[in-house]
Amino acid sequence: MNDLVNLSLGDGAGIAVLGYLVVFLGIVMLMLVVMLMSRIMIVSKAKAAKTAPVKAVDIPADAIPLTGPQAAITAPGTAGELKLYDTEPRDAAMIMAILADSLGKPLNELRFLSIREIKEEY
Repeated sequence: MNDLVNLSLGDGAGIAVLGYLVVFLGIVMLMLVVMLMSRIMIVSKAKAAKTAPVKAVDIPADAIPLTGPQAAITAPGTAGELKLYDTEPRDAAMIMAILADSLGKPLNELRFLSIREIKEEY
């Protein structure tokens, strides 16, 4: 292989295979680095979650609205009852989660009164 301009078929195939192997090795090494970094992040987040102190929240007694003698006491952070019309609970949960994420607010700060599926006829 003295002449790089006039290569034989065998030399060209050898150079091509060598190039493919170099690229493939680079991709495998990049994959290993990404996997290692993700493991490190998972472990560090788990350690941070273990060591994070849990803060108790004091809720005043008048913060929970009660109406009538048979009113159910809701858990702290809930916003009352939700009425679903022609909507599966799973779909309603996804809608509420998407809306809370797009607004950038925690779900317990939003109040949903009802969710209704609107069916369009064509």
